Amino acid sequence: MPATGARNTPFSIIGGDVVITGNISASVDLHVDGKIEGDLSCASLVQGADSVINGCVTAQTARLAGLVDGSITAKDLIVERTARIIGDVAYENITIEQGGQIVGQFSHKGAPPAGELKLIASEG
Repeated sequence: MPATGARNTPFSIIGGDVVITGNISASVDLHVDGKIEGDLSCASLVQGADSVINGCVTAQTARLAGLVDGSITAKDLIVERTARIIGDVAYENITIEQGGQIVGQFSHKGAPPAGELKLIASEG
């Protein structure tokens, strides 16, 4: 019988003593306390404070507390105070707790593409 969360949806756990080398794709929620050397894609991600992810992260929702060395794409992103992110971040909604560290560029998903700026002067 698979583990289920509060919403009775299945989830998987990668324990603190586990090291995975390779890309991970999960259709369920994922809790990571271990180390991942590769890209990670899942429905919802919760990362423990001692966890390390060396690769790109793609998730609908992500709560990060450890080290991520790679880009992040998430609709809803929460960066906890213990999180350290080295890479670009694309998000729709973001919360960064005091102390959370991000080295990279931010881009809001759904934002208009960067282009020419026009100055509109008012008459009068």
